Amino acid sequence: MVIIVGLGNFGKQYDWTYHNLGFILADRFAEKIGASFDNEKYKALVAEGTVDGQKVLIAKPLTYMNNSGQSVALLRRKFADARIIVLVDDVDIPAGTVRYRESGSSGTHNGLRSIVSFVGENFERLRIGTGGQKYDDLADFVLSKIEDKQLFNKVIDDAVDKLEKIITKKD
Repeated sequence: MVIIVGLGNFGKQYDWTYHNLGFILADRFAEKIGASFDNEKYKALVAEGTVDGQKVLIAKPLTYMNNSGQSVALLRRKFADARIIVLVDDVDIPAGTVRYRESGSSGTHNGLRSIVSFVGENFERLRIGTGGQKYDDLADFVLSKIEDKQLFNKVIDDAVDKLEKIITKKD
């Protein structure tokens, strides 16, 4: 089993903000595999489907970004042997870049920091770059609306394809 966790914040005010790229990617991936978010469990909205014969559970934590680890810890307890892939925005890499890592630290991301504090660093990450430069107020930036929707729609589509390859381990 593969668990996909899209990070973000719930509420209309957070729609299409940089910090919600994990939710946007999770939604787009669920749509591609024909899954819908019609269950609430593990402190998350969840969708279930299959990719190349593998069972996939997609979760969008209801805990807000800075407490995402609570939901991931519940998922880890229930599905101890499952792969976990976290979908997340990243201001430390250039806008429009998609990067994958099998494990590692949380860097500057509070959502990842929360997950690491609950389950350690042993989970995969698919990161969508939003920056690469310094900001006067990081919180204001990550919670601001995405300005270049055309760029990020393309990046999200590319990330969906990359996520499918990561799940199936096909390059």
